[in-house]
Amino acid sequence: MSESVSPKIEYVTVTGRRLEHYWTRPRQAGEPVLVFLHEGLGSAGLWRDFPAQLAERTGLPALVWSRYGYGGSDVLEGKRAVDYMHREALEVLPALRDALGLDDAILVGHSDGGSISLIHAGAAKWPVRGLMVMAPHVFVEDITIAGIEDAKGAYETTDLPARIGRHHTDGDATFWGWNDIWLNPAFRAWNIEEYLSGITAPVLVLQGEGDEYGSGAQLDTIAAQVSGRAETLLIPDCRHSPQRDQPEAVLDVMARFVAGLIESETV
Repeated sequence: MSESVSPKIEYVTVTGRRLEHYWTRPRQAGEPVLVFLHEGLGSAGLWRDFPAQLAERTGLPALVWSRYGYGGSDVLEGKRAVDYMHREALEVLPALRDALGLDDAILVGHSDGGSISLIHAGAAKWPVRGLMVMAPHVFVEDITIAGIEDAKGAYETTDLPARIGRHHTDGDATFWGWNDIWLNPAFRAWNIEEYLSGITAPVLVLQGEGDEYGSGAQLDTIAAQVSGRAETLLIPDCRHSPQRDQPEAVLDVMARFVAGLIESETV
């Protein structure tokens, strides 16, 4: 792989919020774009070099951004609502795609970002070429709540605030915005299965066997209910973040999946 170069951070204002983003390289006319959507405590920077590696493997440019309340984007004001992922999928992501010209998109989502990707594609208003989602949630499980309660305990008793604070303008706002809503009793009924049948683009779903926030029931539900082709992979020796725990395996399967998306257009 070529030597790593720090990306050029840019900003765009959509739906009234200033969002940080970067490109792995300039997009050429007519090229599909890998659009990265991070996890519930993630940011553009916390993907580290994974977007650049996948972009190199696929030959495609990647757009990596931090949602509102994360990274160097505008700091979260107040609390998140139960439908915050719906708002990201149905309001923010469409506006971002319009603003940056992301007409031919392959969504790459992790955790919350995977769920947002599924809602966006399932709404069937904004076509996508394909989706690659890691550890997404389509409903809330007991294991999910237990994992988030554990994260709360770690935030209150360890150096986790300092570690999170290195990656976000306001680490406390980022953490509690995520933790509080997931532990809100009203969130227990959150469910996005109604969007799955609207997904006609090919979907790749990856999850670690040791995922501390969800079970294989998430993968099975997605595969059973989407209308398009679905591939699933439960990855051994892997927890909630496949791109960090098993990067080579994830890069290999994603590069193959993207190659199939490109080849299908030329057949």
